[in-house]
Amino acid sequence: MSRQRVIIDADPGLDDAAAILMALASPEIDVLGLSVVAGNVPLQDTMANACKIVGVSGRTDVPVYAGAAGPLVREQVFGKYAKIGAFSDDLVARGDIAPSEENAVRFIVRSAREAAEAGEPITICAIGPMTNLALALIQHPDVARGIRQIVSMGGAFTALGHRTPWAEFNVLADPHAAEIVYRSGVPVVVMPLDMTFQALFTAEHFKSFGTRGGAAGGALYNLFSTFDRSDMARFGRPGGPIHDATTIAWLIRPELFTSRKATVGTQVTGLTMGYTYADFYQKMDRTPNATVVTDVDEAGFINLLIERISLYGSTAPGRQTPGG
Repeated sequence: MSRQRVIIDADPGLDDAAAILMALASPEIDVLGLSVVAGNVPLQDTMANACKIVGVSGRTDVPVYAGAAGPLVREQVFGKYAKIGAFSDDLVARGDIAPSEENAVRFIVRSAREAAEAGEPITICAIGPMTNLALALIQHPDVARGIRQIVSMGGAFTALGHRTPWAEFNVLADPHAAEIVYRSGVPVVVMPLDMTFQALFTAEHFKSFGTRGGAAGGALYNLFSTFDRSDMARFGRPGGPIHDATTIAWLIRPELFTSRKATVGTQVTGLTMGYTYADFYQKMDRTPNATVVTDVDEAGFINLLIERISLYGSTAPGRQTPGG
């Protein structure tokens, strides 16, 4: 089986934890490493969380790299749960994963160049602010040749925002970086709130993580049970989305999703900084630069995530770790 070689660029983060664990459990994906950026919480906390997530997965072969501590231009903003900081030991058990010495941007550059030389471009799953990617593309434009696609969780078109009325958080946190990525020429897949809001996980789904997923599933159960993500006023039914995991699901089972080509961009100044637009009908007379994922099979996605997290519970001592 041919495995997709992937770098996960993240700012863990509850959703990031689910996406990372899903990827590490999936045999279709070869995770080259985690490049970490500030976003949901400050960099020292996103790094601590990333190391804990990798540790609880048992995948000691996956390196973790520290990247940008803040956005390119704008003042820094943090996520809804910024007060959480690093995951406490009672939520996610402490492991023995230590950060790599190489900087995350240099890791992206090195990996992309090696991939280009080998003729095997990599995929980058961008599930946080895209500062690391923007820095790599600005400083070393040649790395674009080594990136097959960037699958990003970010943006909001018709759904409006979840941090401001007009902006999704990952783009809001560094809109200048998002615009650089969108204009880089690298194929971009956009997983916006319009789509991620369609798949809501309930307490029963979280319970499935805990009862079937071993230590990793237990950590997800702790996280999602502790921090309520439901919003009856907005969604009209119980449950909440796990946004970032849609990027991994799209790589594994693209048939669960519907998408359209569009020209995508970001407002980088003024009151509506962080607003993303999608031109599906070429009104701007520009060549589409992105694939926008518009719909998801809710049951299919939920079952896939539960299935992959359950693999951690079926890994007996002495057996290969999921995805390894």
